[in-house]
Amino acid sequence: MSAATKPTAVPTAFEVRELFEGMLGREVEWNGDARRVDVLDGASVAMYVNDVGAICAVALADIPLTARAGSAIGLVPQAGAEQAVKDEFITPVQFDNMAEILNVAASLLNKPDTPHLKLRETFSPRETVPAEVAELALQQASRIDGELVIQGYGAGRLSIVVKF
Repeated sequence: MSAATKPTAVPTAFEVRELFEGMLGREVEWNGDARRVDVLDGASVAMYVNDVGAICAVALADIPLTARAGSAIGLVPQAGAEQAVKDEFITPVQFDNMAEILNVAASLLNKPDTPHLKLRETFSPRETVPAEVAELALQQASRIDGELVIQGYGAGRLSIVVKF
């Protein structure tokens, strides 16, 4: 087993899109012109840690992406996703499904010769997150922000931020 020698890299738009397409079984488009996801606006948040438990990365999915991806993976009708977006209220099933996607998204952060990261915890929209998670989410560098458009369900924004 070799020691980690490289810092964790931010995943590419291609990798993110491929992960969502593979998990949802639908075409997904990526738009990199979208603004970043703000935890204060309501977001599903994933906290990724290294082998000693230090926070190294976060992923944030806005309410529309949580509702739409969480519905698409569970084959919930699109109308249910739209109602959640309209009400700004994510159902427990939609959140649990999005949490599973964010768990699998840890694979985007694990490359050869980099520290191993794993999902430690997810937070539902408007749930209080630890201060260190909120600070990392605001970091300007080492991040990717974009909009995913899920065939038959619509769009939502995703941000992934890696600590540098």
